[in-house]
Amino acid sequence: MSDDHTHVQEFFTPRAAHWDSRFPDDAPAYATAVAALGLREGDRVLDAGCGTGRALAPLRDAVGASGVVLGADLTPAMLEAAVRAGRDRDGRLLLADVTALPLRSGSLDAVFAAGLVAHLPDPARNLRELARVVRPGGVLALFHPIGRAALAARQGRTITPGDLRAEPNLRPLLAASGWRMTSYVDEDARFLALAARES
Repeated sequence: MSDDHTHVQEFFTPRAAHWDSRFPDDAPAYATAVAALGLREGDRVLDAGCGTGRALAPLRDAVGASGVVLGADLTPAMLEAAVRAGRDRDGRLLLADVTALPLRSGSLDAVFAAGLVAHLPDPARNLRELARVVRPGGVLALFHPIGRAALAARQGRTITPGDLRAEPNLRPLLAASGWRMTSYVDEDARFLALAARES
């Protein structure tokens, strides 16, 4: 296992059991972000880096009983917390590295990724992997329930010009990874960048 994987697991494992209680009011923001994906009945969607699975219920609602909802995460403790919360009823949970997904190319209609970009070891290559598993014209949502400035304030830091989520950085990063940014919102209440899979 790489140092990157170890770092991610070391960060999330001790936090998994109480993760949801730290952010009890995020559900409406997740539902709004999922709605922005424009999913349809029967679509196939992945929650990449799903953590405790907070997006799985709105994703299931969006794709219906005939759709496919997958949640992939690298940290067993986060998936165990998702199961304890009953979220495995809304989607199939995979212990998997989103930088090397065990999925066929073009097998998905959309990827939802909450708070993922900051944890990717090689963002350009890793976003290309997400593009690989999505059909041309499919959609990617990079989401966080609060915006960059609010998150930085919460963490006691300042935003730097090199922040990957800044629009001038994220747009070319996505373009180089097989995505075309279609929407960008960064406000205190949410961060949401949408992109379409290039053909």
